[in-house]
Amino acid sequence: MQPIEMNDPVKIEEFLSKISLEGKGFTTECLLVDAYDAGLDYPDYLKAEGEDPDASYEGKSPAWAKYHMRQGKRVFMVYGDRGKERRTHFSETP
Repeated sequence: MQPIEMNDPVKIEEFLSKISLEGKGFTTECLLVDAYDAGLDYPDYLKAEGEDPDASYEGKSPAWAKYHMRQGKRVFMVYGDRGKERRTHFSETP
């Protein structure tokens, strides 16, 4: 998978709505919902990279393995990789 970066909140929301994650650890049917749950109601930065066969985009696998989303000082990250348990991390800088 080619790494991608986005700065358009509308395109980011559309992209995240098409990502689903299965396998070990953190899973989701729609990554956008989890971004909202983490407090990113209008993410303004996204970087996705790597390749994960347990991730899918528009129902097609593989998709990206790592997702870094940001809104202002809030950051939500999802880390996955082939054969490893997927995990998340949230931080907010003062």
